[in-house]
Amino acid sequence: MSYAESRWIEPTGTMAELVSAVDGRLIASCSSAGLDFGGMAAYARAVGGPALRKMTFHQRAERLKALALYLNERKEALYELNYDTGATRKDGWIDIEGGIGTLFAYASKGRRELPNQRWLLDGPVENLSKGGTFIGRHIVTPLQGVAVHINAFNFPCWGMLEKLAPTILAGVPVIVKPASATSYLTEAMFRQIVESGLLPPGSIQLIVGSTGDLLDHLTGQDVVSFTGSIDTSSKLRNHPTITQQAVRFVAERDSLNSSVLGPDVTPDSPEFDLFVKEVVREMTTKAGQKCTAIRRAFVPAHLLDAAQNALAARLSKVVVGDPRRDDVMMGALCSRAQLADVRSKIATLRKEATIAFGDPDQVQLSGGDAALGAFLSPVLLRCEKPDDAIEIHASEPFGPVATLMPYRDVDHALQLVKRGEGSLVASVFTYSDDVASELVHGATSFHGRIILVDRDCAKESTGHGSPLPGLVHGGPGRAGGGEELGGIRGVMHYMQRTALQGSPKRIAQITGSWIKGAPELLFDTHPFRKDFEELKIGETYRTKPRIVTLGDIEHFAEFTGDTFYAHMDEEAAAANPFFPGRVAHGYLLLSFAAGLFVDPAPGPVLANYGLDNLRFLKPVSPGDTMQVRLTCKDKSQRNADYGEVKWDVAITNQHDELVASYDLLTMNARPRSTYAVEEQAVLKASPATVWKMLRDFGDIASWHPSFSTSKLEGEGPFGAGCVRALEMGKAPGVTREEITAFDDAGRSMTYRIVEGPLPVRNYRSTLRVEAAGDGSKVLWSALFDAPSDVGEGLLAGVRKVVLRKGLDALVQQYGG
Repeated sequence: MSYAESRWIEPTGTMAELVSAVDGRLIASCSSAGLDFGGMAAYARAVGGPALRKMTFHQRAERLKALALYLNERKEALYELNYDTGATRKDGWIDIEGGIGTLFAYASKGRRELPNQRWLLDGPVENLSKGGTFIGRHIVTPLQGVAVHINAFNFPCWGMLEKLAPTILAGVPVIVKPASATSYLTEAMFRQIVESGLLPPGSIQLIVGSTGDLLDHLTGQDVVSFTGSIDTSSKLRNHPTITQQAVRFVAERDSLNSSVLGPDVTPDSPEFDLFVKEVVREMTTKAGQKCTAIRRAFVPAHLLDAAQNALAARLSKVVVGDPRRDDVMMGALCSRAQLADVRSKIATLRKEATIAFGDPDQVQLSGGDAALGAFLSPVLLRCEKPDDAIEIHASEPFGPVATLMPYRDVDHALQLVKRGEGSLVASVFTYSDDVASELVHGATSFHGRIILVDRDCAKESTGHGSPLPGLVHGGPGRAGGGEELGGIRGVMHYMQRTALQGSPKRIAQITGSWIKGAPELLFDTHPFRKDFEELKIGETYRTKPRIVTLGDIEHFAEFTGDTFYAHMDEEAAAANPFFPGRVAHGYLLLSFAAGLFVDPAPGPVLANYGLDNLRFLKPVSPGDTMQVRLTCKDKSQRNADYGEVKWDVAITNQHDELVASYDLLTMNARPRSTYAVEEQAVLKASPATVWKMLRDFGDIASWHPSFSTSKLEGEGPFGAGCVRALEMGKAPGVTREEITAFDDAGRSMTYRIVEGPLPVRNYRSTLRVEAAGDGSKVLWSALFDAPSDVGEGLLAGVRKVVLRKGLDALVQQYGG
């Protein structure tokens, strides 16, 4: 089924049958007939886009993290479908948990590397005038369109999530179009995403089947991100609307990736074995259906036979068959059509190479159906004359196939590698500094990634074929010329960089970041007495002046051990072109500056955790005066408890000349308040009957509709100290609660939250049962500390979802 305009759409019309790659069973049928593709694009722009753009980077990052937690708790259901794509459990781990891991990675990067704003400032201020009244600065904002993600069949989960994560973090809604062959697995994970309720309506939609006329409805605010073949990429890139509207087009295409065994390596070297293992792993993982898989393996000519023998020996141990079986190491290709394509490509390559291992027409299986499944033996080809070959460097069998080739020297190896005309990745196996440097510098412009493997890093290496969220995934030429992932670089594909020009006051007002020349607001109290919320951008504190004496300089030198001549030897210092004579240490000035502006009493400033952009601009001589200006430059909320404050610090001398400048980073507490709530219910059952159920601390999920699971941890005696773990419906994460007081005779217990997703502190709750006429009364209270800006909302949620919903369930069960 497709998901359009926040509803699931039943497929109609002619259906495409999707069958198991293992035994040919019908898994699902799909069609996108009847979808309003233009309506989907319009809905994304009108509903999803505005909802995402109202959120800050940090809020969107929190949703990604919550989504990752939600999917991770439900991954087992996906593994069962994974087998029918032909993938083993290990292959599925790369696809399913690798995709979830990408969500986690972008959630973390969004919180750590992006501001808690709806826009991003890119680069420093550009001064455009002598007087400093006219400046320029770059701002990056989300595109106001939709991202169309067209994904390949080989990674139905990771392929969706690795594009989705940076796009949602950027604030742009997504239409996902998976390859039909394995779309049933994509749809299963997508359904979980929808059920989580974590992403705003309109932020995600799904097309299972053809894209119809979707591309006709795109504009210059939209993005198409594609993974797949060169032929399909070319058709999409040349679509009239994409060309005429200058729609951003990001392509990551299959490529003829290389691995090079260095000329310094011998059969006895660790790097030889590492090379052999990696080539075999890349041939057999996902049955070789990886855009990053090794297709061309280059070895020194005198090692050709040794490499072939070692590869063949290792490949002979690979068990092919039903991926559900524990003994199976390689499963099937994704479909019989893919199997036919790979066999055809092998036939083409055999015109220039011989088969060194394997048989494309028959394979010994451990389970699975050879006639109805899509199984293929790993096939190693050997090309004796790679210089004369054409198809070896141009045609890619997208399966468990690689070609082994000899080279004469490093220059020759580079020539052969470049015959691939641009690749996603190359790997180099060498222990020689010179060989590594020569190969890297000769090949970088042809590759998106190069991995250098040797005995020192192999144990912790992520491998040739593993794209990582923080590193570029893409490549030039045949690889598509695009980039995905690459950390925050991947987010920028869905945003627009715009140069702003104006006065410092206007630019600061628009960007929310103080700039030199913008108005300074004088503090009415010491800045370190203000919490995160009270601080205003532009608030400035000017310290009293301090004279720097020769005694200060000498004491600092003796105390720290920094007796550099510029501070201690007048004659030597005067001979230095930068100093007039003995001068103060730069770090002495920083220490004195802190002494001038720090308020020592406990307060909202929790920590000073660093300096950025420190520059010493003019020397300070004995007898000079220093003074500090401290201005609140930026603020970014980190969590419910505190936020980061960036201070612009300027140290000046008695002539008002700037002698040092830097950004001071502090963590400032957010204001908190205490919130309390109590609810009660009168029941027709006796206190003993009600208490018998409520006292079972680990079984709350059996009667409370808000909790999906609950269980006691450990096996200790019941009572104070017992801990339970709770999950709340669709909400991500686990809450752990501990009994702090238990009175069985008095029918009451008090417990606290040990950890959980709620942004509260000191959460404690008391549940008590009393007699009330012929029945009983249940009183349930909660008390917690929370940030003032979210406290009332949390209070309402606790009242409604925890207390009231639970009490209402008791009334329904016992009567009231």
